[in-house]
Amino acid sequence: MSTSDPAPEEHAAPISPGADTTWFVVPLFNEGQVVGDVIRDLRTRYPLVVCVDDGSLDDSAKIAEEAGALVVRHPYNMGQGAALKTGIDYALRDPAMRQIVTFDSDGQHQVDDAAAMIAQRDAEGVDIVLGSRFLDGRTKPGLLKRMLLRGAVLYTNLTSGVKLTDAHNGLRVLGREACEKLAIEQNRMAHASEIIEEIGRHEFTVAEHPVHIIYTDYSRSKGQPMLNSVNIVIDMLFR
Repeated sequence: MSTSDPAPEEHAAPISPGADTTWFVVPLFNEGQVVGDVIRDLRTRYPLVVCVDDGSLDDSAKIAEEAGALVVRHPYNMGQGAALKTGIDYALRDPAMRQIVTFDSDGQHQVDDAAAMIAQRDAEGVDIVLGSRFLDGRTKPGLLKRMLLRGAVLYTNLTSGVKLTDAHNGLRVLGREACEKLAIEQNRMAHASEIIEEIGRHEFTVAEHPVHIIYTDYSRSKGQPMLNSVNIVIDMLFR
């Protein structure tokens, strides 16, 4: 693993409430077409962004760095779970860090949703806020994807004891204590179920917040939404 960054305590001036104590962790794999816009949009309000380039074969890392993110590089593709673990460990190096937000690099997550989730954690005093695409009608997954996600929710609710409406949403706000205690050992898509199980094991307080996941022509062209749903099910069954 390599990194090209200044010391984490060298903060840019905060723009949104809590921006000086909030790190965004952005896993990155072959998203050169869109990651620059994602990072620039994010950093207009939250300057502390670490991208974990998970062995990209394109110029994703360079583009993310030019857009203002700190970039940590995996030498080869290890999986999204491993990238999140690396990013969380990096953010924990900052003694001022109060919380991290996990945020996708492909343009499907909204900065407004992240800001609302940060505000909800402050208002309710919970350890963790998880995004849910099923608490309102803005997100429009296809029928098969919806069925797969609903099945994943049922499985995770049964095995973790944590009752959620969307167990595999990548937009999360995790308080510092949760970041220190959550054990992410599943390198690939099963990390999402593992995080929920860890929430139950440590009895963290958790809330959900409605979020809008945008399935773009770009993400559909890569086959990500359906492929990720299938990968989640496979990883849960065979981890």
